[in-house]
Amino acid sequence: METTMREQPIMHPRLICSCLAFVFVSASHAGMIGSIDVRVRGAKGDGLANDTAAIQAAVDACGEAGGGQVTFSAGRYLSGTIHLRSGVTLHLDAGARLVGTTNLLDYVYPTPPDFMPEAKWGKWHRGLIVGENVEDVSITGQGVIDGNKVFDPTGEERMRGPHTIVFVNCRRFTLRDLTIVDSANYAIFFQVSDDVEIRNVKFIGGWDGVHWRGAPERWCHNVKIIGCEFFTGDDAIAGRYWNNTVISRCLINSSCNGIRLIGPATRLTIADNLFRGPGEEPHRTSREHRRTNMLSGIILQPGAWDTTVGPLDDVLLANNVMQQVASPVTLWTKSGNTVGRVTVTGLRATDVYRAALSVESWAEAPITNVVFRDIQVEFTGGGTAWSPDHTVKGPGVDARPLPAWAFYARNVQRLVLEDVRFSLTTADARPVVFADRVEHLTLDNLRFPTTLTVTHPIVTTNVTTIFKSP
Repeated sequence: METTMREQPIMHPRLICSCLAFVFVSASHAGMIGSIDVRVRGAKGDGLANDTAAIQAAVDACGEAGGGQVTFSAGRYLSGTIHLRSGVTLHLDAGARLVGTTNLLDYVYPTPPDFMPEAKWGKWHRGLIVGENVEDVSITGQGVIDGNKVFDPTGEERMRGPHTIVFVNCRRFTLRDLTIVDSANYAIFFQVSDDVEIRNVKFIGGWDGVHWRGAPERWCHNVKIIGCEFFTGDDAIAGRYWNNTVISRCLINSSCNGIRLIGPATRLTIADNLFRGPGEEPHRTSREHRRTNMLSGIILQPGAWDTTVGPLDDVLLANNVMQQVASPVTLWTKSGNTVGRVTVTGLRATDVYRAALSVESWAEAPITNVVFRDIQVEFTGGGTAWSPDHTVKGPGVDARPLPAWAFYARNVQRLVLEDVRFSLTTADARPVVFADRVEHLTLDNLRFPTTLTVTHPIVTTNVTTIFKSP
């Protein structure tokens, strides 16, 4: 049996998705000096010789000439850190594989600005390909960049080694059509950089697929991740201080979270993606042996890892599909952060196995305005009722069980659930919705299964106004 709650139609502001004004200037200046094959500069491409010097010579020659393309024809190129130059494109032909050397002394790192807390991490920033203060750079082609699992027993978690691609303070950086495998840390890591496009790139293994960070003094602007495939052991996409970001049409498979935001963001669009668990690549540093279960599809958690200051606002999560995730959408904030407008629409999720959808402010200020519209979520259920003295504790770093099986809200100014359907595969003794400290709660066409053991499917405490059918 289903229960339906309706109210008289109310007018909501029309959601307008304006075209994002991204301007990406082509980073290929091959017409200036043409293409240089790294073999011409002495690279062997046999997988045995260290080709770092030859590759760097080709990159430097293009840079000094004002730009051009450095080509890797089919072969296996063993290398340490390669430093990028402005106006240069690295192009890996089909059959070309750039492989990180196992000699950790062959890796160097860029220097983040002093105002970033990450600046003190030193060698943690090492990378196979490094860009620092460069512009109009591309890495393209059907080839493979192989991090080669170059682990470091003195690194983070006593195992993490160099990232695969690292850049700091760059502009107009494009990556297309590549495959990145076996990163010894993040596959792509960038900081305080703008106008970044990552399109049709495939990520296999490693920790985070794409991780980028700005700072309160300097956000990252205009980032697009389009049509990519992620098969990562850690978060597929993560970071903070993002402005004007689009993540769209990606396949996201992870043994951690799909998309994890750990700080402020504005004008964030996550649309038309498939989040699919369990992970095909294991979580390398999990205490559980080769854990592969996927955690949250999307988790927005400013201040969860360390203190951050700034807003989360103008967020659109549209038409995403999720399968076998711990929670579909988790949103919470801590002291120092504010949350403005967040809209979740067209979500379809099945086999959600751990936590309800949640919207929680653990800061002084409430979350301002959240709308869930056209939602269908199936939970595995099987939960037991919480005792009256069982209080909800503040969040840690991952989604946790909550007193309701479908939706939990805390400290929200305006919350709308419109055309929402929740279902269960196994009966659950908890209420469907639990709302605490919500000023205005709207339940419009909310549908859910009813059971004899749950007498109050909608539980509210400290809710000022509720709009629902009698």
